Amino acid sequence: MISAKTIKRYAAAHADAAEELLRWNAAASHAVWRDVNDVRLHFPDADQYKSLLIFNIRHNHYRLIVKVDYRSKLLMVKEFLTHKDYTRGGWEKWAR
Repeated sequence: MISAKTIKRYAAAHADAAEELLRWNAAASHAVWRDVNDVRLHFPDADQYKSLLIFNIRHNHYRLIVKVDYRSKLLMVKEFLTHKDYTRGGWEKWAR
């Protein structure tokens, strides 16, 4: 389950990333991922840090931070950061 409202809000605030965010949302909404290897079939640059999936958006200009629960098939969008903000950290607080 993904909050399309959250993705649309990020897309509205970052017009340069809007198309890719909406494409990510469409793909992720229909995907059934069992692990990070399944995720990488759709998004080869995706990384996992503990319970978080990290997606590169707009060729590394942004990072989409998503909490994942593979067993429950849940995706929870936590943050959308510029690359600079991502490197500062802080997003790790969402990991378990």
